[in-house]
Amino acid sequence: MRDEEREDVIRRTKSVAGHLQGVLRMLEADKYCIDVIRQIEAIEQALHGIKRRMLEGHLETCVTRAIRSRKPRDRERVVAELLEVYDTERKVR
Repeated sequence: MRDEEREDVIRRTKSVAGHLQGVLRMLEADKYCIDVIRQIEAIEQALHGIKRRMLEGHLETCVTRAIRSRKPRDRERVVAELLEVYDTERKVR
């Protein structure tokens, strides 16, 4: 991942952390449930965007490098990693 992409992911993650603290404050203040749920949905969308940027960077760098490698083990490793992430994502839903 390039430096500017990494910085963007860090910035976005810090923003999500701030929003999560806001949800905690809302819960402590016993705010209206639907308002809390909407904030949680916004956090989920932001996390999805972060995850997508991370995956994109990984595909453009690590995976591309491994696929171009002369070592079959490198290619097998990245394919296994991607399948593991895919399987984990499917289990969460």
